Amino acid sequence: MTEKLTSRTAALLTLAPLLWAGNAVVGRLVHELVPPITLNFLRWSLALLLLLPLAYGVLRPGSELWPHWRRYALLGLFGIGLYNALQYMALQTSTPLNVTLVASSMPVWMLALGSLFFGAAVTRRQLLGAVLSMSGVLLVLSHGQWSALLALRLVPGDLLMLLATLSWSLYSWLLVRTSVPVSVRSNWAAFLMAQLVFGLGWSGLLAGGEWALGAARPMVWGWPLVLALAYIAVGPAIIAYRCWGVGVQRVGPAVAGFFSNLTPLFAALLSAAFLGEVPRLYHAGAFALIVGGIVVSSRR
Repeated sequence: MTEKLTSRTAALLTLAPLLWAGNAVVGRLVHELVPPITLNFLRWSLALLLLLPLAYGVLRPGSELWPHWRRYALLGLFGIGLYNALQYMALQTSTPLNVTLVASSMPVWMLALGSLFFGAAVTRRQLLGAVLSMSGVLLVLSHGQWSALLALRLVPGDLLMLLATLSWSLYSWLLVRTSVPVSVRSNWAAFLMAQLVFGLGWSGLLAGGEWALGAARPMVWGWPLVLALAYIAVGPAIIAYRCWGVGVQRVGPAVAGFFSNLTPLFAALLSAAFLGEVPRLYHAGAFALIVGGIVVSSRR
């Protein structure tokens, strides 16, 4: 934790899960219109075009990015290419319930990776916060009936989602430990572009594999797909990554990781608004547990 958690930083770390929850709902609405990994490649391609006017200088031959390209290639791999690809692949054999349940372990992996590889100390408050936060997620996933969790069965997709969660946790820690070059990090658009240009390459390779293996189906172009691409390129791909990056740099990955558990709660609320699913009383209880975990873990 590098700074005290302020209301402004909390807002940034809350906006990112909200936009990512919207990404899940939009992805569900257009899942029959475009292959999943191809959708990820298209959104980052559009995001690259949107960022070019703001950060084209970082791609010039003399840019300070290129001497440090290996570090940003890793950020692009873990945060843009690998995480999203593994998530979409997980949904091929696993249910959304299982995938979200596995992803709810992210605060634990944030703490574990920080302790094992980045020399970060784990406090009792953080452990208590992890328990509260994960309890809130489990409450949402079980629909207020804990017996529903006993019916879960693990499949290969669950392992893929676990790898995706580890990938995002590692990405978040690398965001903090990436300190050079200053000219790139000091400009948010250039910093995201530095990751995106490599992440798009990884995403392109994975999308090419999707088509080469015959796993892709023809795309159905129209206004629904165009509007969906516009949202996921601007909101989840640019604004959310910007908010998450700033939040992680201010309070550290361990605290920021607890905010990621707001995603399934926001997804449930957005599903109620756009997919006709009515919110329940347990949503309020889950919100209280997740926010309680954030408050407990973020206190000095």
